[in-house]
Amino acid sequence: MSQAPAISPTREKDFPEWYQQVVRAADMAENSEVRGCMVIKPWGYGLWENIQKQLDVKFKETGHVNAYFPLLIPLSYLEKEAEHAEGFATECAVVTHHRLEAQKQPDGTTKMIPTGKLEEPFVIRPTSETIIGAAFARWVQSYRDLPLLINQWANVMRWEMRPRLFLRTAEFLWQEGHTAHETYEEAMEETKLMHKVYADFLRNHLAIPVIPGEKTENERFPGAVNTFTVEAMVQDKKAIQAGTSHYLGQNFAKASNIQFLGRDNTRQFAHTTSWGVSTRLIGTLIMAHGDDDGVIVPPRVAPYQIVILPVTPKPDTRQEVIDACEALAKTLRTQVFGGEPLRVHVDKRDLQGGAKNWEWIKKGVPMRVEMGPRDITSRSVAVSRRDQGPKAKEIIGKEDFLRDVTEKLQEIQDALLARATEMRNANMKKMDTMEEFQAFFADSGPGGFALMHWAGSNEEEDKIAKDMKVTIRCVPLSDEFAEEGKCFMTGKPSSKRVVFAKSY
Repeated sequence: MSQAPAISPTREKDFPEWYQQVVRAADMAENSEVRGCMVIKPWGYGLWENIQKQLDVKFKETGHVNAYFPLLIPLSYLEKEAEHAEGFATECAVVTHHRLEAQKQPDGTTKMIPTGKLEEPFVIRPTSETIIGAAFARWVQSYRDLPLLINQWANVMRWEMRPRLFLRTAEFLWQEGHTAHETYEEAMEETKLMHKVYADFLRNHLAIPVIPGEKTENERFPGAVNTFTVEAMVQDKKAIQAGTSHYLGQNFAKASNIQFLGRDNTRQFAHTTSWGVSTRLIGTLIMAHGDDDGVIVPPRVAPYQIVILPVTPKPDTRQEVIDACEALAKTLRTQVFGGEPLRVHVDKRDLQGGAKNWEWIKKGVPMRVEMGPRDITSRSVAVSRRDQGPKAKEIIGKEDFLRDVTEKLQEIQDALLARATEMRNANMKKMDTMEEFQAFFADSGPGGFALMHWAGSNEEEDKIAKDMKVTIRCVPLSDEFAEEGKCFMTGKPSSKRVVFAKSY
């Protein structure tokens, strides 16, 4: 008799509810008292810390430095770049007063009444292009001040009416890179460089294959000239925009007056970029790798890569087992995986072994190691991998385990990428007619990534989005999508297939 999965409902039965239950079972986050906002719990935040730390290294390797800018943005700053402001207008939270006055009520309670109306309202940052642009205008005087390569780790707020933990919340954590350059060529090189950093990070650290491409005009970041994206497929076959990099042209430089004296002694406007990823990456990871027993976390970013579970059947041997487990953990921590010391935890809580084991399965820790009195005598350990079934267990000599552990972690990392790639490729289909397209995305259809020839207008693209809730996720950059054909909607010539999908 097969064991019932830990998560109910299963992915196949109700994917959205499965996702919510997985987040809860893995103890990653919970809804807060503020509608649309979340509390990120230690296991979820530990994952974000590793994403942050590892990306930060990549940013610094490419010449960027970190800074911090105000949470509150004067309303007039947003008004300077009209297209940008309009793009975020419906998502903005606005601060209008600067103090509270206590008023006693007849029933003895106290009400706090906002007073002290601000002369100019502030918007809680939905993104920081405008206020960082104002700083850049102060900092840049000459071409010698360029390029300016800045990153900010921060929180942002975009009022969200249909929240979902990690995927869509009103407040979320992210990084936003902002750079200013002397020429178009330098700025575009920066935009594409950071786009590649994201694609490589998703693949090599999160074990998620992505399709790097450019957004259509309809899907661009508000105010951008070009938006590049990395699009991932999750297990319900929908797309997630996992990271974006934007060439902003001189639009924001003109709005913020970022001017410099050029090499030819003329005043010129800088070319700017912005790029970012957020805690949405955690939601993407859960949906890409999770199974009906919980989350599966790739070893590169797992808060703990190995959890050691002491098996203590008798009180008189408990301390000996715990000491042996701590000694094993100490030895493991001297080893390096992915350029960092192994992250190892000994779970010494006074709980039954089965309960502890299932907790770590649901959290998705890559490797669980059990050690008891018999294992100490036989110099062996019982090893379970999260990319295998919950009952799978291998008895390994301790020395062999220590010798091969980093290799086994890489095997898990590679297996997760291979599994996600196979799933995506199996649900990505070339089609040529509207009939095939409609059947593919019908409620009873298979869904996934439809690779279609496209030469339609913005209005025709918008019609498909409204009628079918399907959008062009990207125009892929890879030559493997280059192919002569005819647009499935207009019949016009097309030189490349684009990716259509339903999305989060």
